[in-house]
Amino acid sequence: MKKVIVLGGGGFIGGHLAKRLLNEGCHVRIADIKNHEFWAHNEICNEFIRCDLTDPKSVELVIDEGVDEVYQLAADMGGAGYIFTGENDANVMHNSSLINLNVAKECVEKKVKKVFYSSSACMYPEHNQLDPENPNCIEDSAYPANPDSEYGWEKLFSERLFLAFNRNYNLNVRIARFHNIFGPQGTWRGGKEKAPAAMIRKVCEANENDKIEVWGDGLQTRSFLHVFECVEAVLRLMKSDFSGPVNIGSEEMVTINQLAQMAIDISGKNIEIYNIEGDEFFKKYGFKCPTGVRGRNSDNKLFKKKIGWEVNQPLFEGMNNTFDWINLQVNK
Repeated sequence: MKKVIVLGGGGFIGGHLAKRLLNEGCHVRIADIKNHEFWAHNEICNEFIRCDLTDPKSVELVIDEGVDEVYQLAADMGGAGYIFTGENDANVMHNSSLINLNVAKECVEKKVKKVFYSSSACMYPEHNQLDPENPNCIEDSAYPANPDSEYGWEKLFSERLFLAFNRNYNLNVRIARFHNIFGPQGTWRGGKEKAPAAMIRKVCEANENDKIEVWGDGLQTRSFLHVFECVEAVLRLMKSDFSGPVNIGSEEMVTINQLAQMAIDISGKNIEIYNIEGDEFFKKYGFKCPTGVRGRNSDNKLFKKKIGWEVNQPLFEGMNNTFDWINLQVNK
């Protein structure tokens, strides 16, 4: 039986990944600072260790000798309202960096056979993402570095950290840059939710003929990947001989207004979109509207070349699946 550890398995992507590994017959240990919000421990793992991975002693206890695979997804992160306001920058950089420093060292000490690190598309240079119609997120465009957030800078640092441990200590690593992963059993309220969940929640909570707020002018572009396809891509990368970094995301790019309209269309309600920005936004929320870069879209050519597989689920299908789940949470 393959022995795997999912760090951050109490979170959204980590929970789905752990559940998939458990269903495939692996012995799964999760370590996280919080319990999973929607699944009981026995639904996603054999062991759940509640601990703070910024503490090296916790990481030392969690990672045993003889572990086949460690999946490192633990991070201090959230949606635009958490990452781009600037209010959480120190915690994001300090906490996530400490976790990765601890994990890389301990995986070498315990001779872990293979390690996955989840980076983010937020590490790509801001100057490559100013044109919403033609963003450049091909893997080799990462340098010269210029991420648009401290979250992105930390991700870039930690990529280099794991690659350095690969060069100097032969740590067998796989690195993927996630592009806006969404789906059921994820955060859907409270400020840390991503754009698809936020749009769906607003629509589910709205009455007929209401308006829903969309931050910014709504013309900024993104691509979004359903979590089931994300997990499939991670597992295929781990089985390959390619270390990365490599993008894991969708190439189906939409504007944020189109994403909101998709949620409205799925609901069948008569709802309008209201774009709030500038002074009006500041007066209401007290901080600058956190819209991020103007355009971001996954470039999947390298993944297809190295792994021989590509994601194929249309965004509407994933949004429909996620809408059903969030609508159920709202109606509870």
